[in-house]
Amino acid sequence: MVLGILKEAAGENRVAMLPGEAAAAKKSGIEVIIENGAGERSFAYDCDYIAVGASTGDRKTVIEKSDMLLSVNPPAGDFREGQVLCSVLNPVENRAWIESARSKGLTVLALDLIPRTTRAQAMDILSSMATVSGYKAVLHAASLLPRFFPMFMSAAGTIRPAKVLILGAGVAGLQAIAIARKLGASVEVFDVRSAVKEEVKSLGGKFIEVEGALEDASAGGYAVEQTEEFKRKQQELIQQRAEAADVIIATAQIPGKKAPLLILKETVKKMKPGSVIIDLAASTGGNCELTKNGDTIVVNNVTIVGKSDYPSDMPSDASKMFGSNVLNLLKILIDREGRLNVNLEDEIIAGTTAVHNGSYISQRLKQMLNIQ
Repeated sequence: MVLGILKEAAGENRVAMLPGEAAAAKKSGIEVIIENGAGERSFAYDCDYIAVGASTGDRKTVIEKSDMLLSVNPPAGDFREGQVLCSVLNPVENRAWIESARSKGLTVLALDLIPRTTRAQAMDILSSMATVSGYKAVLHAASLLPRFFPMFMSAAGTIRPAKVLILGAGVAGLQAIAIARKLGASVEVFDVRSAVKEEVKSLGGKFIEVEGALEDASAGGYAVEQTEEFKRKQQELIQQRAEAADVIIATAQIPGKKAPLLILKETVKKMKPGSVIIDLAASTGGNCELTKNGDTIVVNNVTIVGKSDYPSDMPSDASKMFGSNVLNLLKILIDREGRLNVNLEDEIIAGTTAVHNGSYISQRLKQMLNIQ
């Protein structure tokens, strides 16, 4: 099996596989070919790939020689019928791309559709990238805040710790709690899932609970859409906490849906001057009403950062984690003879396969796109 690694478009600094992971793939019998310069923005160079036994070539050559093409984001190119493409898909944003791939007879593996099961844990790219986002979001907030995060006691007096409010205790939120606490901040956390309460407390955060949240065991650990009554109570409580916060890290998202609106513009007006909001849900509409995706704005002396691509800002480790997750997926995609086998009887492969042989496969994808 020949695995091709494609170069990402401008603005994306990660590469889907670093030389270390390429070497591991090679040891397992996979031939690896890298598009020229694909790893440069992650500080991995063509000579590094060649040194571990991979080959390099231009984009056309990589596409022509590969059975499976790997990239971070949905790639562009002249792909042949039956070829397998593997990337993070963002189905709602890339519906037209998915339909085009289906009509051309391509097989598309969506790394963001990998089921959240114990067996698939080592393949969970969303969790890996969310870890990076939670880490970087807090550091970014600390750099923008005109105050210290930790408590300081000196001859000049005592400076109280910053108050950080985290919305959503998924992987990004939990990582944000850990980093904010390590920096000495006081941390409060909202999440609609009661199951995360103990995790929040174990990291030193204070869990703020709103009664009446809907939970769905079939959602695979993700949050689900809430009632209007719950949303009203939640926003009231968030507004109270937001007025006292120095930093808000907003991470709340619902797969396949617009991000829940948690911070109203009226709330921002009541926040302390110099406060910072980091909105990790910016690409899906944002948790803050004023968020602009990919932009930093200042409203009433509150800085609002709309940024969902923090992993691209830390490309070395983000790429390493990405490649490691892919290697674990490849273990179930390659048969004993070393051939690529999209076995739809395997629940992980079936859940990850967006389209195959001209049909939509993943049930989660069908739900997201309202496909019968």
